[in-house]
This record gives sequence, C-alpha cells and structure tokens, in this order.
Amino acid sequence: MNPISPRVLLVRGMLAGLFAGLAAFLVAYVLGESKVDAAIAIEEAGHAAHDHAEEAAPVSRALQATAGLGTGTLLYGVALGGIAALVFCYALGRIGRFSPRVTALLVSGGLFVSVNLVPFLKYPSNPPAVGDPDTVVRRTTLFVLMIALSVLLSSAALILGRRLAPKLGNWNASIIATVAFLVVVGIAYATLPGVNEVPADFPAALIWQFRLATLGIQIAMWTTFGLAFGFLAERSLAPAALPKEAVQPAS
Repeated sequence: MNPISPRVLLVRGMLAGLFAGLAAFLVAYVLGESKVDAAIAIEEAGHAAHDHAEEAAPVSRALQATAGLGTGTLLYGVALGGIAALVFCYALGRIGRFSPRVTALLVSGGLFVSVNLVPFLKYPSNPPAVGDPDTVVRRTTLFVLMIALSVLLSSAALILGRRLAPKLGNWNASIIATVAFLVVVGIAYATLPGVNEVPADFPAALIWQFRLATLGIQIAMWTTFGLAFGFLAERSLAPAALPKEAVQPAS
C-alpha cells in the first residue's frame, strides 16, 4: 500500500461522515419525525389542561424538522467521521490482515456497538413528553458515563484479544475477549441506576417506534460511513497503477 498521511484519511473520513449524516437525516425525517410530532401532540394536550395561553416557539416545528434536523445530523456525521478515521488509522494492520475496506467496516461496526448500541440498551432514547425535566442533568450524566464505559471496555477487549491471539489463536482469543466484554457490560448494567420516567398513560407503541427509529438512524449512519470511507480509504491506500510504458517490454 502507498504511504499516506493520517491527515488525508481524516479529510476522507469527514467526507464520508458527510454522506453518513445525509443518510441519517433521510432516515430521521422519514421514520422519526412523525413519532416526534405524535409525542409533541400528546405533550401539548397535557399542557392544555393547565395552561390557557401557549407561548409561540422561538423556532417553528417545520424548521426544526427540516433545516434544523439536517444541520444537526450533517455536523454530527462529519464529527464522528473524523473521529472514526483516526481510529481507522490506528486499527489498520493491527486488528488483522484485512484490506482497508474491510477494516473500515469493522471500525464502523465496532464504533456503532460501543458508542450507540451498548448505551442504548441500558438507557434507550425517549420521545418528547417522556422524562422529568428536573432529572435532565442526572439522565445525561448517566448516559455519557455509559458511553465512556462502553468505549473503554471495547478498547480493553480489543487489547485482550490481541494479547491472547499468539497463544490461543485469533478465533479463540476473539471469543474470550467478546465474552469478557459482555460480562463486564452486564455488570455495568446491573450496577448503574436505571431510569424509568415513562408516564403510565403514554402509548407504549409510540415509545418503541421512536426508539427503533433512533436506532435505525444510527445504523444508517454507521453503515453509510463504513461503505463510503472504506471505498475512499482503499482508493487512497491502494498501490498506484503503473503507466503502460513502464510495463511494456523494450523493443
């Protein structure tokens, strides 16, 4: 492979993150916005019983669901794309003799599991009207703590697998590292306090539809990033084709 600066891969990672953010926006708009509107309608119906006058929102709902959502997902995708590209630079050649495209997919899948899936299973997302406003700081702290623990445990599992591989082989080392990761994550699930602030009269179907939509957004983002960045990284790292004149025999 051609030697290449991490800066070049960082730029390509951010470009792939832009595509990933666009995919996340499309999924969020198609699958998520209707669930948000339904939850807001329930919230406003509950407030109507207590408030006689409703203050106008500083930003319209239509703008939030289009330009606001698009800007947020694109910036989020670019930021995560840059971080994932740096992880790729470290992982390439260290997690196995994989091609750049396969390594990009493995990095994308690993980051999805550690950054999104593991925290989601402990603290799933909730739509508007769910959650006590007085516990926002506590809930946010627990969620960020779960992300940090998941990333650290994923890194530790990767290191454990690499150290066991020379003695046990890649397959056995990977199984042991995965089981160790799941066990420690299970302990973290049991140790950290739970959050259950869903109102008794809130539709359970709407909650799960919203949660599945948010999970689908992350799946779309990381899948798109893995495919796009794998393509860009492989094109950058593949050996350059020799000119035809260089391979033609001398007459």
